[in-house]
Amino acid sequence: QVQLVESGGGLVQAGGSLRLSCTASGFALRFLTLAWFRQVPGKEREGVSYISVDGSSTYYTDFVKGRFTISRDNAKNTLYLQMNSLKPEDTGIYYCATGLPYPYGGRWNQQSVKYWGQGTQVTVSS
Repeated sequence: QVQLVESGGGLVQAGGSLRLSCTASGFALRFLTLAWFRQVPGKEREGVSYISVDGSSTYYTDFVKGRFTISRDNAKNTLYLQMNSLKPEDTGIYYCATGLPYPYGGRWNQQSVKYWGQGTQVTVSS
């Protein structure tokens, strides 16, 4: 069965940290570009961070630059998102996604995503 499973979400105070993981089963991530998206209450799903197949190229949307770090471990078939200095406005559901192109100019091609995870809830209290 092909699926992506996120974990690591939870409740944290502002200024705290969380590390999200996204593990694939039924297929290999090592041939795919990967990304994290999020959907915050009242807004459409938005791109957060992207990583290339070999990890040499990354992209961060402005509101997480300097606070979040994307990484991947192809041997473990897992994608990560280290989130530091969390803010209440980071609250939302975080999704991992595969197979999309580099988001030049902040343009995220969600239609090209082949697989989505089910999402993990992140809640940041003030």
